[in-house]
Amino acid sequence: MKVRANVLVIGRVQGVFFRSETQDEAIRHSVAGWVRNLPDGRVEAVFEGEKENVEKMIEFCRKGPPGASVTKVDVQWQNFTGEFKNFKIKYEYS
Repeated sequence: MKVRANVLVIGRVQGVFFRSETQDEAIRHSVAGWVRNLPDGRVEAVFEGEKENVEKMIEFCRKGPPGASVTKVDVQWQNFTGEFKNFKIKYEYS
């Protein structure tokens, strides 16, 4: 079953290669979507793919890469759209 999740990661999650490591994990698990830093210090991601693989991405976000200190992860499940062909890092806030 294909699903979509919008994820907000809170804690020390910027400046620790969170986006890059998230992209590597997404590619490893065949998950499409994007990840970006937010101006308030959080990281936001959208994951689309098989439910089991999206759940693996959420679990990754709960820990993050070495150097990260995740205090909270908010997950909002949404309808799968299939709009993404791959996984990318976004460098803007809009």
